[in-house]
Amino acid sequence: MNKVKVAGIGITAFGKHENVSLKTLLLDACLEALREANFPKIDAVYVGNSMSGQLANQEILGALVANDLGLGPIPTAKVEGACASGGIAFRQAYLMIKSGEYENVLIAGVEKMKDSPTEVTTRAINAAMDNDSNEKNAGLTFPGFFGTLANRYFYETGASKEHLAMVALKNREYAVNNPISQFKKPTTMEEIMFARMITDPLGLFDCSPTTDGAAAIVLSKGEDGVIVRASAQASGTTQMQEAANLLSLPAIKESARKAYEIAGIGPDDIDVVELHDCFSMTEMLAIEELGFFEKGKGWEAIQQGLTKHGGKVPVNTSGGLLSKGHPIGATGLAQIYQIVSQLRGTSCNQVEGARIGLAQNLGGTGAYSTVHIFEGVNRS
Repeated sequence: MNKVKVAGIGITAFGKHENVSLKTLLLDACLEALREANFPKIDAVYVGNSMSGQLANQEILGALVANDLGLGPIPTAKVEGACASGGIAFRQAYLMIKSGEYENVLIAGVEKMKDSPTEVTTRAINAAMDNDSNEKNAGLTFPGFFGTLANRYFYETGASKEHLAMVALKNREYAVNNPISQFKKPTTMEEIMFARMITDPLGLFDCSPTTDGAAAIVLSKGEDGVIVRASAQASGTTQMQEAANLLSLPAIKESARKAYEIAGIGPDDIDVVELHDCFSMTEMLAIEELGFFEKGKGWEAIQQGLTKHGGKVPVNTSGGLLSKGHPIGATGLAQIYQIVSQLRGTSCNQVEGARIGLAQNLGGTGAYSTVHIFEGVNRS
């Protein structure tokens, strides 16, 4: 089996891109990644995307990349897995190189969400729920789902809305230093706590925004620079009423278990993490499911500053989805971009001595999760 390394990374600014097409964002990120990788011969292209057909009236994204960048008649594919589309696309590319089928693969993720009216974008996002269910017919939304989890978490632990605000504040403080972030304006606990309510107890700062943006990675056969130590994926329930435990996201836990087993390490070996904080509550649950903190104790870790620099493990040093932004198809690759930058020692909010990093990407209400583990090794 081949070793797999990250040969190049690329990303656009996240936020609102007026008068810039989805294709332009996609090609800009791809070109940056290819340039950094010294333009190797690309064997295949995978594009993570969830809503380009609905919001941009544009499909065939993989073929567009291959054609417009002159990559030749290579195989391409668009990968859809809701908010985990980018992470799943990355995994497919990784497996193809590891198996020996390809030597160099370009993976990209993109979404253009800000051009459409809120109602249209929300309807497209909600396609990632089970829409033929009594929950959906009763009006359940993504904020409603994670708001329910938050209230249950409060009921079963000593956590409160203030602990959610601590997550949002931490991620905004990191985003201020990230040049591609959607939100760079500093905020305060007071502003977060008293922001407009979206769904009790989640306020405006507890929810990730709609975002335009793209990210790209070139993976290659090799074992220098930053290598992929493990790739894992799992699925979970698509309905809240089927959950055995409302405070568990089994897809995260299982994908993490598999990744740790493949890598031959555990959560205590991880130096830096990018995880899927689509809502502040999701981060609180994810740090528990990933094994960094005991179940029901994540809020205490956040209160003690254990997910920041100087704590047990810095989480979402990019600013996370909450403040960096969440262009759905690009999110999983943007997380990997940050981890690779950390392991190279070139990241915003650099973690000193970071050698092993983890990226966790979630889709739907826990329907999909990917976990990737990376290691920075000496370059030849």
